[in-house]
Amino acid sequence: MSQSWFIYHTSEDPFAYPVGTGTLKLRLFTQAGQQLSCTVIHSDRYDSPGQEVPLQMERIGSAGIYEIHEAIIHTSTRRCRYLFHIANAAGEYVWYGERGASENRERAGSFQYAYLHHSEALKLPSWSKDAVTYQIYPSSYNGGTIKGITDKIPYLQQLGVNAIYMTPVFESPSEHKYDTSDYYKIDPAFGDAEGLKALVSEAHRHGIKVILDAVFNHSGDQFFAFKDVMEKGEQSPYKDWFFIRSFPVIQTPAPNYETFAKAEAHMPKLNMDHLETANYMIKVAKYWIRETEIDGWRLDVANEVNPAFWSRFRQELKSEFPEILLIGEIMHASGPWLRGDQFDGGMNYVLRDAMLEFFAEQSTGPDRFMEQLLHQEALYNDQANSAMFQLIGSHDTLRFLTACKEGGRGWDRESTAIQRMRLAVFFQMTYIGIPMIYYGDEVGMEGATDPHCRKAMVWQEQAQNTALLKWYQELIFLRKSCDILRKGTFRPWFTDEVRNVLGYTRGVGQEKIGLIINNSPNAYELELNAYRSDKNVLTDLLLGATFKNTNKLIVSIEPFGCLMLY
Repeated sequence: MSQSWFIYHTSEDPFAYPVGTGTLKLRLFTQAGQQLSCTVIHSDRYDSPGQEVPLQMERIGSAGIYEIHEAIIHTSTRRCRYLFHIANAAGEYVWYGERGASENRERAGSFQYAYLHHSEALKLPSWSKDAVTYQIYPSSYNGGTIKGITDKIPYLQQLGVNAIYMTPVFESPSEHKYDTSDYYKIDPAFGDAEGLKALVSEAHRHGIKVILDAVFNHSGDQFFAFKDVMEKGEQSPYKDWFFIRSFPVIQTPAPNYETFAKAEAHMPKLNMDHLETANYMIKVAKYWIRETEIDGWRLDVANEVNPAFWSRFRQELKSEFPEILLIGEIMHASGPWLRGDQFDGGMNYVLRDAMLEFFAEQSTGPDRFMEQLLHQEALYNDQANSAMFQLIGSHDTLRFLTACKEGGRGWDRESTAIQRMRLAVFFQMTYIGIPMIYYGDEVGMEGATDPHCRKAMVWQEQAQNTALLKWYQELIFLRKSCDILRKGTFRPWFTDEVRNVLGYTRGVGQEKIGLIINNSPNAYELELNAYRSDKNVLTDLLLGATFKNTNKLIVSIEPFGCLMLY
């Protein structure tokens, strides 16, 4: 070969996956900085070689050392054979197939996607793409009861959210309730099952879905099965529900059984490989859906549970409740759990890290931030990306406003903290996936990590940042009223590293919205390449300002300002 380039593809998710009946999406990584042109040729697997149809791939953008190219191919037979042709501006090229790269097409071989099964296309609840979720820590919200949450449904509706996710409400001796003692009982401090039914009913009446938190990685040490093992030791019929190293069971000075995290004696790890344990927890999940008509489960420490259990869990729940949403708590890259056989989406802490660096700490610029966005999106299929909980904080992190005050450039970083948080919220509400608001963030609550991030919700208006609350309401309204912001593709538009400004687009077909973020204390006039040619004038949906849309689009943007151009 005349050239040696980095190229990567494999005929499996997230590089090849169905996006509809007879429709396959392909993703190819190529070496950054080479300005390579990529074409995929494809046909039915059983067609004679030479009958392949060429299709130019779209260059999505750079994720650092590699660039992402995508194409959507259609096959009426649901079978596909394909091969890539990669060339540079000088005319040098390689063919790339399952045998690697070669100047010879036949020697490169062809990738095979044997059959596009219906089951492989991840089916999401019909409501999930329109969701804006609000996380509640029950003990800290309006009196610490389920009734208190129910009473605030009008507030949540006014905010604009249409889904709430509550951390565990089942009986537990702790305040956080992640050490469940009775999976079939609401903790008396919160109320009872009838109260939960009333909450779900009232939420549904206002168009709001309800998602509960389940802990199936571990139980509490007051769980009946573990108490039996503590009492009867090796004679207990529940000994295999846990990972006991020796008998008798001891908790101090160190537990002789597996636990959550490091030696958390009050949280024994459940053995979900054991059929009886798995059966019990699946019955629990079904019970609360049937009894209260909840709309989803968020699964705690999901990455430490056997994936085989989650596959069964999904299959059984989705077959009976196809509109149920399943979100896994995985605090790192979660691709293996989001291939369509386990969870619909995850809690996207990796995206939060990128947002912290760019908005709160200002330790990275727009180039790195955009690279991170494209890298993270490329790790998942489209359906999983659309179902990710896109959060800037949770009960396990410091408050985002606190992070902004502790970070940022300049000696006046505290004075710009709210402005940088406003930009982060703007991005959150205009990006793909499901925005997730941690209670109190919308009114400017502050706090370091647990327990300070779990303080009681601030209800007194004089103690709230009402301007920030209105900002949340405005952005949620715009998101809910605009299909493009909920369902459109994400594409990079430009980055300006020197000015700390970036732009991206969301698009559905020819309809596009341009989003611009100025993460700096300076006002700028920017000369940009037009991202759409079908409109002579673009309007900022936030303030109503208009801009002439010529070959060179010139816009003005305020310090720490943002634009939503349509």
